[in-house]
Amino acid sequence: MNAMWRLQVAFCTVSVLSLSSAGESKARSCSEVRQAYKAKGFSLLNVPLQEISGEHLRVCPQGYTCCTSEMEEKLNQQSKLEFESMVEESSRQMRTTFISRHKKFDEFFLELLDNSEKSLNSMFTRTYGKLYMQNSEVFQDLFTELKRYYTGGNVNLEEMLNDFWSRLLERMFQLLNSQYHFTDDYLECIGKIADVLKPFGDVPRRLKAQVTKAFIAARTFVQGLMVGREVANRVAKVNVAPACVRALTKMLYCPYCRGMAGLKPCHNYCHNVMRGCLANQADLDSEWNLFIDAMLLVANRLEGPDNIEAVIDPVDIKISEAIITMQENSMQVSAKVFQECGQPKPSGLSRSTRGIDMLNSRFRPYTPEQRPTSAAGTSLERMRVVWRTMQQSVNEIKERLEESKRFWSKLPDDICSEELTQPDEEQCWNSHTKGRYFPEVVKEGLTNQINNPEVDVDITRPDTLIRQQIMALRVMTNKLKNAYNGNDIYFQDSSDEGSSSGSGSGCTDSCTTELIFVGTEAPVIGTDRSDERAAAAAAGKSLSRGPSTLLVMSALTLLLWATQTQLR
Repeated sequence: MNAMWRLQVAFCTVSVLSLSSAGESKARSCSEVRQAYKAKGFSLLNVPLQEISGEHLRVCPQGYTCCTSEMEEKLNQQSKLEFESMVEESSRQMRTTFISRHKKFDEFFLELLDNSEKSLNSMFTRTYGKLYMQNSEVFQDLFTELKRYYTGGNVNLEEMLNDFWSRLLERMFQLLNSQYHFTDDYLECIGKIADVLKPFGDVPRRLKAQVTKAFIAARTFVQGLMVGREVANRVAKVNVAPACVRALTKMLYCPYCRGMAGLKPCHNYCHNVMRGCLANQADLDSEWNLFIDAMLLVANRLEGPDNIEAVIDPVDIKISEAIITMQENSMQVSAKVFQECGQPKPSGLSRSTRGIDMLNSRFRPYTPEQRPTSAAGTSLERMRVVWRTMQQSVNEIKERLEESKRFWSKLPDDICSEELTQPDEEQCWNSHTKGRYFPEVVKEGLTNQINNPEVDVDITRPDTLIRQQIMALRVMTNKLKNAYNGNDIYFQDSSDEGSSSGSGSGCTDSCTTELIFVGTEAPVIGTDRSDERAAAAAAGKSLSRGPSTLLVMSALTLLLWATQTQLR
């Protein structure tokens, strides 16, 4: 009996020791987790020293755990913050490219305009002195309007150029027929038949084509850089859904709760989580790629093949050709005008040939070897230097644009780098424990997330902000494609049967060159100088004295306009 009792005691003792040993093996130390948790900036108050039962956990596996409910909630919030930071950091370089290149291109183009205006002012002041200075407002308005067009103002570039040629025709016609007096109505009649007269030959058409293509391309390109910047900035600020936050917490911090704080997630596991969380961003990709392709098209337009050096040399010859054509055909042009508009009244003054002689001496064609090397030549050389620098900038922009293609669909790959994930498939966190991750990686895009095993994505509710940015890119891509072809698109009115209401020649007073969509705008100069332009035009009509000088001034204005043309 004694022996039996001792045997039972011994058996119970062994059983108790065995249970004690088993309990100790399950309740492992949480020291590694406590250290990692503290490194995140959290307090260790109420953090277990050893594993506890995990029935309270809502995201992580409910086995023995080092996490309390409070810890899981804090890690939940930390997951959201870290994900937002990862997306923003991964897109930083691309977003910075749009910001810096937009600024640089804008500065170069405006510097070209400033140099052109300074060159004209210097040349005209030196050659014509006080007479030019008294009438310089006309030319200041010209450059003001060119700048206003470029920076997004409501300026119809084609109409402005047509107006220039009309005013030049008025000046020359009065010069060549100074023995007559012409009323405003008579001059208006001349303007109406200018297209039939073609007094300057084909030069206006060629120069207008160069100028409009260059400015349309430059303005649309800089708008495109700004749109790319704004879209990228908005999309990079992700809207993190609750289902995504849970999946992120499970991937990033449930290893903490299982006592494996240093264990990284499996590579494919990370891909499924990120493709679920970034499904809407991936849907932006196709429209983004079309936008980038259109930007590259316009960048090619800005580079050439007719770059500034190839076009700027013969510009002055073209201008003199236009003036000489008008002079040589003056008898026929005058006869047609008198036939269409009536015989003007004599002015009481004899016809002066002084102005015509001046034109013949100043604007005869010359060879490139005879080109002036004065201040005007120096100014042109400065513009060439600026243009070469801008071409280099355009090349750099093209390289960066190419790199940004497929950015949004590749974003999960960029985030799930070796820095975040464990390439060893047997030594990584698979959402439950350390080991291989077996589910297949789903494709990118919202509709493909119906089969995502890690993130519960509602594929019936696309993100509103992303849809708005897709529309913004679509509008800008259309503008870029039209700019490449030399068309300036403002609005597409659905009531117009197949016709655009916003070409350079069809814009009405209601047109605007601002790009309208949520969060992205084209830059606009706030001051409308239409009243000043009208006053300047009225003053110009009264300047009938010294018509030869005004004619030359107008002709040289074309030189500077054509200089801007080389920007394409």
